[in-house]
Amino acid sequence: MTSRQAPDDLHAPAPRPLLTAACRPVAVAVIAACVAVTALLGARFSNQAHAGRLDRAVDARVQADLGGHRPLLHVLVQFGNAPTVTLMICALVLACVAARRWRAVVLVAVAVAAAGGLTEYLLKPLFGRTLAGALSYPSGHTTGVVALAAALAVLLADPTRPRLPAILRLLLAAAALLAASAVAVAVVGLGLHYFTDTVGGAATGAAVVLATALIIDRVADGARGGHRDGDPPDGGSRGQRGRPSQPMAHL
Repeated sequence: MTSRQAPDDLHAPAPRPLLTAACRPVAVAVIAACVAVTALLGARFSNQAHAGRLDRAVDARVQADLGGHRPLLHVLVQFGNAPTVTLMICALVLACVAARRWRAVVLVAVAVAAAGGLTEYLLKPLFGRTLAGALSYPSGHTTGVVALAAALAVLLADPTRPRLPAILRLLLAAAALLAASAVAVAVVGLGLHYFTDTVGGAATGAAVVLATALIIDRVADGARGGHRDGDPPDGGSRGQRGRPSQPMAHL
């Protein structure tokens, strides 16, 4: 690096983490709670083909209240189907590319698909709960939409250089979670899943997204030499002398 290049590096913006240092302990606690919920419900209903007491109460109420809105429920369920979730993943990835948020690109591309794969190919066969002969726990529809909503919420937190007012970002995240909840209600209302299937799906989607965000930040920060949360890429006098550029400096 030449002396003329060094000032540019000194003023280069620090890459934005997906989760700030203050958020990471909270994320770990949420992950632990979600894993516990998924495991406990899975163990409780393992290899069963009937509703539990809570399912019977909630499912009957939802189906009675929404029985006259089946066309709307069918529309909502479509948002949890794999092709629709895939289209939404692609749209969000393109938005992250346009914003040059490379950690976010990896998060959305990997975490949502990983959550769906974990549900369909590991957890459903592992727990073996069925509804009308089909594996039902955790709900794949709920896993996908909650994973998308959780990924969007992580991105909207935007801790270093927020471009939207905090209240607007909060409202957008809440709207995404509300939309995901509507899909979960719809699959219960149509009798496609038990209520506890949707709880397990929501827990799985949230846990996978947060765990992926932690891993991405740790790997990217490690590749940059341990700088985190807005630390300057070149610290102290060593930065003034200049040093070789890091291959992941913009992550």
